Amino acid sequence: MKTRIWLALLAVYFVWGSTYLVIRFAVETLPPFLSGGLRFLVSGAILLIWRRAAGDAMPTLRQWRSAAIVGTLLLLGGNGLVSWAEQTVPSGIAALIIGAVPMFMVIADALRPNGVRPTARVIAGLAIGFTGIYLLVGPSEFSDDLHLDALGVAALLIAGFLWALGSICGKTMNLPKSALMTTGAEMLAGGCALMAASAMNGELKGFSFSEVSTDSWLALAYLIAFGSMIGFVAYAWLLQNAPIPLVATYAYVNPLVAVFLGNWFAQEPLTPRILSASAIIIGSVVFINSTGRSRASKEAVVAVNE
Repeated sequence: MKTRIWLALLAVYFVWGSTYLVIRFAVETLPPFLSGGLRFLVSGAILLIWRRAAGDAMPTLRQWRSAAIVGTLLLLGGNGLVSWAEQTVPSGIAALIIGAVPMFMVIADALRPNGVRPTARVIAGLAIGFTGIYLLVGPSEFSDDLHLDALGVAALLIAGFLWALGSICGKTMNLPKSALMTTGAEMLAGGCALMAASAMNGELKGFSFSEVSTDSWLALAYLIAFGSMIGFVAYAWLLQNAPIPLVATYAYVNPLVAVFLGNWFAQEPLTPRILSASAIIIGSVVFINSTGRSRASKEAVVAVNE
């Protein structure tokens, strides 16, 4: 059992950690919202068919409505904006900003009606974490001459907050009991929202699938087969068979995996400034998770790698 747990954990570490880099390759010739829509429509359909064949009940009309709300927040607001931002922002930087989702979760939870107000320790953790983000994306005069696209960074920050908001909605709305059926419904609904956003954003005007590179097609296939299927199935299995604190370590490991993969395979910058900011952001997430809010924070990060 221990061997299977660690194999599943390594799959989650490296599969989900690699998705940021693979998204970068996908959006080189595929429009970002279109690529996300194709990814989640296919993944969602496969999951729904599989779980229905396994005996899970199909979502009710009310559950479909909930899945549409959550899926739109997570996959259009979250993943879609990440894909859009990675046209101009390195994948490792994107992973570090999205790795701060537990921080956004604290804020979103505090803002909702009857939400949990952060303690002084949690506020301190937030201050540390946002200091790390500012060090990462702030003025290039800090060091390293690292210039980041302001709109791309803004999109990533909004994506992090929308992921947190979608995670909170997912905790309170009426959704199927089966986690995989819920994920399939959210993927299908989010995929439809992404396709609508692609059309409204004008991505389909003048676009031809014949112009999509082989690398982008392979990246999309990887995101469907590994990022959305194998990674999530391994994660769902771990939740049933491994200690939660051990499973939650992926939230700290994945951003680091993304940073190093981006450097090794795409020559993205890996500077002292980025490493310092990484340590501060990830350290703040660890600190916040140790203050008694760990369950909420861990749940928030689930959507990051769907």
